[in-house]
Amino acid sequence: MNKGISSEDLDKFEKSFDSSQSAQVAMNAAVNNGILDSCVDAAEVRRMQHSFSIQIEAGDICNQKQSGRCWMFAALNVMRLQIMKKLNLKTFELSQSYPLFWDKLEKSNWFLENILKTLDESTDSRTIAFLLSNPIGDGGQWDMFCSLVEKYGVVPKSAMPESKASSATRELDKFITLKLREFACTLRQAHDDGKSISALMEMKDGMMSTIYRMLCISLGKPPRVFDFAARSKDDKFTGDRGITPQQFYKKYVGMPLSDYVSIINATTADKPFGKTFTVKYLGNVEGGRQVKYLNLPAAVLKALAIAQLKDGEAVWFGSDVGQFSRRQEGIMSVPVVAADKLFGTDFPMTKAQRLDYGESLMTHAMVLTGVNLDDSETPDRWRVENSWGEDVGEKGFFVMSDDWFTEYTYQVVINKKYLSKEQLAMFAQDPIELAPWDPMGSLA
Repeated sequence: MNKGISSEDLDKFEKSFDSSQSAQVAMNAAVNNGILDSCVDAAEVRRMQHSFSIQIEAGDICNQKQSGRCWMFAALNVMRLQIMKKLNLKTFELSQSYPLFWDKLEKSNWFLENILKTLDESTDSRTIAFLLSNPIGDGGQWDMFCSLVEKYGVVPKSAMPESKASSATRELDKFITLKLREFACTLRQAHDDGKSISALMEMKDGMMSTIYRMLCISLGKPPRVFDFAARSKDDKFTGDRGITPQQFYKKYVGMPLSDYVSIINATTADKPFGKTFTVKYLGNVEGGRQVKYLNLPAAVLKALAIAQLKDGEAVWFGSDVGQFSRRQEGIMSVPVVAADKLFGTDFPMTKAQRLDYGESLMTHAMVLTGVNLDDSETPDRWRVENSWGEDVGEKGFFVMSDDWFTEYTYQVVINKKYLSKEQLAMFAQDPIELAPWDPMGSLA
């Protein structure tokens, strides 16, 4: 039986609200100060100290500005530590514009290849709607970044600095997306007109030349070779002339990317622990590295991250950063946003329920650079290097409670040497393919 909201219902709602003094106080606070500033828990702010028993020295905080390149910033922030150690540098910054260029180019090709693979799908199918929804969004995954580095290497920021379009990608994304949707329409119409696949592939080559030109105009042309120079903390000079991006990565970063794997914590019924997963249509480089996750309990993710941090190596991780966090103070902790007290109602959904019902997914990648362990070696808070500049948090660093890690962290990238034999055997399994719209297909 359908029932609308009656005037009697409204009278009851209003009477109940007016009878609550705490509701009146909460209303006045929220109306004047906003919801989040009205429910901050001052005691939790004091408790979440920016001090840690294990802490890795990081470089100066970077700023992704108005772009969705957190996954690139986080990966490059992990990699630059290798350069800083080798050359004894106080800080260093790798170019974030350089991988952005190649990612946009490769994603465009990836998109058009998937259009060619789905030519017989109806335009109103969920698959085609998904492919067209966001052909070259800024986000990405660790394995996708590895594919870019393995193919194109990395360069110092001085070799390809930021541009207006890299620091604020909305305009670039708009026009590249416009062109890609046009190209998808052209290819599908040509297929309907009886064009051969070889003819369509030839058309695609011309389309990719257009995308390359648009990217060069927007971001600048990426260097094939460059000169590198740096001076250490003890005034030692290092220089290289005419080095390629691939040579630079091998010589100065040298991380064996095949040794690093993604461990996730997804607690939904369709993703049993101990199994590996991939996501259909998730990627960027054709022929590159497959996105692959091993699903394990949150406690295991923490133990692996601690082991890596103890050896002085930072940890790339992905989480739902907007949940119960304070940007200005740089705090991620459920109690710090006391929304239950402000609204007089609990928010009891579990991690699995939030994933199943669209309330949470991975939205942001950052770097773990420290952890605080108590006397029993149990973590209570984690140090997080963000990429939002120095004006938020503790000069750009955030502190994350261990409980927040459990609830809202979904992925850590770990060197395989920290995995047990059983976990390595688990990772070696063929992955179960998830639907393109699965929450584990979300991009940081």
